[in-house]
Amino acid sequence: MDDETVDRYLARIAAPRPPGPTSAALHDLQAAHLLAVPFENLSIHLGETIVLDEKSICEKLVGRHRGGFCYELNGAFGCLLEALGFDVTFLAARVVTAVGEVGPPFDHLVVRVDTDRSWLVDVGFGDHSTYPVALDDAGPHDDPGGTFGVVETPDGDIDVIRDGVAQYRVELRPRQWVDFVPMCWWHQTSPSSHFTQSLVCSLAIPGGRVTLSDRRLITTVAGVRSEKLLTSDDEVVAAYRDIFGIVVAHPPPLTAARSRPDGESELAGSA
Repeated sequence: MDDETVDRYLARIAAPRPPGPTSAALHDLQAAHLLAVPFENLSIHLGETIVLDEKSICEKLVGRHRGGFCYELNGAFGCLLEALGFDVTFLAARVVTAVGEVGPPFDHLVVRVDTDRSWLVDVGFGDHSTYPVALDDAGPHDDPGGTFGVVETPDGDIDVIRDGVAQYRVELRPRQWVDFVPMCWWHQTSPSSHFTQSLVCSLAIPGGRVTLSDRRLITTVAGVRSEKLLTSDDEVVAAYRDIFGIVVAHPPPLTAARSRPDGESELAGSA
């Protein structure tokens, strides 16, 4: 990533260039990214192919002011961090389902960053931790997103725990972005993927989160949730533009998610 792209990326997330690759700078950058770049799967429903290379994804996030899902968000953020001098390693993770089952390999991409400490960085899991999760201290540690910690499994992997519940299992073997291409393709195309079954755009806001699930606009601040049904295409287009900074000519087609009782449920187990 060249200096011009780094500067444009930092402007996209409204973050100054850090003086060095420190833990404090890493915390600030992750929080800034979450407040600026939405978790969204619009490309899948707009017929846009997701290509996992640095140039394509940075152009999407920075040039077109879009968001993405884990392979895009954590992949691009990892490239930014590396360009800023951080020691970055891509890791594969397996998402834990609501019934406690561990999903398939490469279901999620996370980033390990080593400063004076080891951190797990994740800006691509929807509703999750605001700051990096310590890998060298099991915790628990308080975060605006909950209480987080890590637990080593008998096989030597790491379970990331939020409020006492496992979120995903991380394999500590270093990976390359290209290793995630098959699962990224599967999530884009398979009828069994929750990304083809649901349409979501979600962004952290101070004290909470705002999510557009199909046409249901859900805002949660300080634990108080409100919901509004958007009834016209114009309202949906305006919400994407005004809330998430995403310009679309027309709304993506509705999906089965509109019948779900919890409009934010698709954020659980998100790639």
